[in-house]
Amino acid sequence: MISSLLKEFLFDLQIKNYSERTIDTYKYNCSQLVYYLRDNFEIEDIEEVSTLHVKKFIQHQTSIGNRPTYINSLIKSLRAFYVYLVEEEYVTLNVMKKVKFLKEEIPVIKTFTDQEVAKLLDVYDFRTYLNARNKVIIAMFVDTGIRLSELINLQTEWVYDTNLSVFGKGKKWRHVPISLMLKKYMIRYERIKENYFCKKNLEYGNYILSRSGSQLTTVAIEEVVRNAGKRAGVRADIRCSPHTLRHYSIQSNLRNGLDLYSCSKIAGHENIQITKRYLQGLETENILEMAKKSSPLMNIKK
Repeated sequence: MISSLLKEFLFDLQIKNYSERTIDTYKYNCSQLVYYLRDNFEIEDIEEVSTLHVKKFIQHQTSIGNRPTYINSLIKSLRAFYVYLVEEEYVTLNVMKKVKFLKEEIPVIKTFTDQEVAKLLDVYDFRTYLNARNKVIIAMFVDTGIRLSELINLQTEWVYDTNLSVFGKGKKWRHVPISLMLKKYMIRYERIKENYFCKKNLEYGNYILSRSGSQLTTVAIEEVVRNAGKRAGVRADIRCSPHTLRHYSIQSNLRNGLDLYSCSKIAGHENIQITKRYLQGLETENILEMAKKSSPLMNIKK
């Protein structure tokens, strides 16, 4: 019975237009509890499940070495499942109400230095279409901090003089500003792109395209960044990826004085707590430099 209710819950998520990836995550996470209850307690009826059973499941996850971050994702999925069960009156008691999230360690996000980013940008030039495209890919990650999936799906018609319209996580739109320097790169890229594809009828309206005019893949863009990292001589302990460039962009905005709320909105974070994690990675000298700029005494207007 639990399995059939889970199928119904997942179907409800489809009706609510959740992404396929999100639905797969809910399916996998909730199934972990279903299998655990069946194998350890022979429970298949939802009414037999108690808070104690769920807590034992979480204890089991801890004992096999899963991290709090992963276990909390399980709890989040199970909470959503039980909210649905209560709303549909399959159960009267929400057993997840007394199940708390585990305390997570706040990760220190290590990213590129300014010097490394300058070298990354210098790896590619504007001599060919692919080089120009790759340079703009790096520059857009650095300047805007958009996600890899957001860059892949970015349409040419969503690009404006001073900002991008980005269709992001949670199927939400947001506006992301672009600097004059990035705009200069983009103008050169657009001219080269137009000449390169002038004799081809393009099927895709994506801003960034493959050599054949198709939408770029995740693997292809990751390889562009990885290759730039090797050629730029980035430190071995720094992962050269689009996500690390996003980390750099967000930290750089904070370091340069952009307030936390604005930074969170531009990054497309669900809440400001996520953006706060990026503050952990700022070095002491960065914080001291920021403090100089915001000195109350130096900023008094007479």
